[in-house]
Amino acid sequence: MFLELSEEQKLIQEAARDFAKNELEPVAAELDRSGDRTPLMANLKKLANLGFMGLNVKDQYGGAEAGVVAFSVAMTELARACASTAVTVSVNNMVCEVIQSVGSEEQKRAYIPKICSGEYAAGGFGLTESVAGSDPCGMVTQAIKDGDDYVLNGSKIFITSAPYAGVFVVWAVTDRSAPKGKGISCFLVEQGTPGLIIGKEEKKMGQHASATNELIFDNCRVPASAMMGTLNDGYRIAVGELTGGRISIGSLALGIGLAAMDYATKYTTERSQFGQKISSFQALQWMMADGYTELEAARLLLMSAAWRKENGKSYAKEASMAKLYATESANRCCYKAMQMLGGYGYTNDYPIERFTRDARITSIYEGTSEIQRLIISREILRTFA
Repeated sequence: MFLELSEEQKLIQEAARDFAKNELEPVAAELDRSGDRTPLMANLKKLANLGFMGLNVKDQYGGAEAGVVAFSVAMTELARACASTAVTVSVNNMVCEVIQSVGSEEQKRAYIPKICSGEYAAGGFGLTESVAGSDPCGMVTQAIKDGDDYVLNGSKIFITSAPYAGVFVVWAVTDRSAPKGKGISCFLVEQGTPGLIIGKEEKKMGQHASATNELIFDNCRVPASAMMGTLNDGYRIAVGELTGGRISIGSLALGIGLAAMDYATKYTTERSQFGQKISSFQALQWMMADGYTELEAARLLLMSAAWRKENGKSYAKEASMAKLYATESANRCCYKAMQMLGGYGYTNDYPIERFTRDARITSIYEGTSEIQRLIISREILRTFA
């Protein structure tokens, strides 16, 4: 495996870094505080115009076809400035990829170009339920066949971008008599479909600018042609997409961790105590050394997983390792950064407290750290079987 970025990947990384610095960073703190998503929506459209909504999507559907590694490094750069924007980009790309992977040709041409171009500000990923989080095959939302349609009833929670998503990928039980996880199918549900209700928005600890809502299905009728893939094969689809999503969230976490450590390190070169710059204190130097070492290790794990996915190799274990290590490292680095700033790090006059809040969720969504450990250990034990 060659770890150096290609020229194309470097250009994408630089474009993401420049956009983050010039467009995202100036509004990130206000987005976090105000609740006004106008700048977020404007930046999502700009990112779509730059090709960031379909980095691993084929050109024929409006994507950039740049690959998984390019997507990973772009996510890191965007998250260094605004995690709320980055998570929206992450979910949009995941929705495009699942449609590209299992959708019909008609479905691909109907929806992917709209997300990639920004005609749809976002796509939604409707999997998690209040009774089915870490165990998605325990979902209870149903889709019952009625003539040429399916009628959906139930609800989903923690759905990113729900108020402004143009289309949702939704999982529902289509065969209640099937063994657990075997009777689930996957559907495309457009915003505005009668019976699709956008429920309450969650009041979250961090990533405030990214909307996270409940979805309610009240006799929501969709045509049978809205099903993606084959009947009762939805759980396999969900597991596959979550695996790839872990690379994205790990990359996002890496960006937050780097932003926190960069800010704190620069701060130590400017702040003086006891007649000298605090960067000269060994205690703080060791925090820098440990923090940046962890983040570099996280970057290499993410590169490995992204490279394996891009080259068609198995990557489930590597993606879980990368997601686990990157998200836990990001959380530790945010706390190191706060300690390096002392009391100022705890105030919202400085961005460290926002980074810390934004980082916390990364070790929960797309599979908790505990689920990642379960996946990793199972993959390891399989080699000894």
